[in-house]
Amino acid sequence: MSVRIRLKRFGTKKRPYYRIVVMDSRAPRDGKTIEEVGFYHPIAVEDQQLSIKADRVKEWLDKGARPSDTVKRLLNRMNIHVK
Repeated sequence: MSVRIRLKRFGTKKRPYYRIVVMDSRAPRDGKTIEEVGFYHPIAVEDQQLSIKADRVKEWLDKGARPSDTVKRLLNRMNIHVK
């Protein structure tokens, strides 16, 4: 099973917010997750846009989970550097 760290969309039309989740790469975008490790709310104030459980993300990365491009950018923004 290939595991990815990616975004799961919530919210209404033109007012999205996302949960950062660990899930099987073959699952649909809004499908069943293994674990939720944070959230991203792009409309909120800059300080409140992003919240990530860094210890859980690092643990999943050590286990071999691969982040999506967008999540990789968000992790780098939180100083969790991904290769």
